[in-house]
Amino acid sequence: MKSNLILRNRSLYLLLLVLSVFVTTSCSDDEDDSTTIGYWTKDSDFAGVARKSAVSFTIGDKVYVTTGYDGKSRLTDLWEFDPAKSSWTRKADFPGKARSGAVGFAANGKGYVGTGYDASESFKDFWEYNPETNTWTQVADFPGTARYGAVALAIADKGYVGAGYDGNHLKDFWMFDPATGQWQEKVGLIGAKRLYAFAFTLNGKGYIGGGRNNGIYEADFLEYTPETDTWRKMKSLNSTDRDTDVESFPSPRASAATFEIGGRGYLVGGTTGSIMGDVWEYEPSTDIWTQRTSLSGTARESAVAFAIGNYGYVVTGAYSTYNFDDMWKYNPSLNSDGE
Repeated sequence: MKSNLILRNRSLYLLLLVLSVFVTTSCSDDEDDSTTIGYWTKDSDFAGVARKSAVSFTIGDKVYVTTGYDGKSRLTDLWEFDPAKSSWTRKADFPGKARSGAVGFAANGKGYVGTGYDASESFKDFWEYNPETNTWTQVADFPGTARYGAVALAIADKGYVGAGYDGNHLKDFWMFDPATGQWQEKVGLIGAKRLYAFAFTLNGKGYIGGGRNNGIYEADFLEYTPETDTWRKMKSLNSTDRDTDVESFPSPRASAATFEIGGRGYLVGGTTGSIMGDVWEYEPSTDIWTQRTSLSGTARESAVAFAIGNYGYVVTGAYSTYNFDDMWKYNPSLNSDGE
């Protein structure tokens, strides 16, 4: 009788052990599955010289890339990308001084480029590009200090520019209205000053996070509501505000690329002191980040990114002293095997 009891106990123990392994493996597989969602394919190489710290803006179903640094010179060439043809076309050069570390945005059917630097001086001039006439027109200067490494957002046909570096790290925030051609100061970023932060627009709100301040990679992440001119602190990019047993999140970083698809933000690469190639998807309704399939190309910082339709694109950028001209296309609906 005693031997039968021991046998039953052993059988129960083995059953529980098998179930434990199964549950642990299943949970691990579920967690790992998120990093295999999203499919990258190589698209048409950028037609200009390889570069970093360029800017882009999207008008309709076309994207424009200009300025940047090729390792020797700052640049002014402008290129239009047509995803329907997967082709690049040279357009009228940016008429301001050659520069890198500028900002760009599109509003009311026009593109806008301004700020930046050329190693000897920083800029505050701003220029408007009309794709219908392929012409540039100078508009009102940015009213903040001349700077580089700022961020830009487009929300409801208005542009927003803030933060950056002018010899001091900055956190001011300004709105440009294309209808009047005027700038208006808004409430500055709450939290840290920063340069080379990342930013995207989702559902009529702006999001700004990361960046660098006096050698520190900032972890705070902010939401801006233009109707009330207010900021809200979201969960940080570290373990301070998050349950690390349940949530994953990107590490604090600078010089990352971003795009938006279907009401979600995507964060690609950048630097944490090490150059990154990871990809993260942000869901604003839950304030949750989910890791997705890493960039198939070389890890990079200071790239430009954009979305057309249901696809995201990452182009240019740098790894150490090596600059890139390759472009990668992201499909969020497929897994890493393209299925």
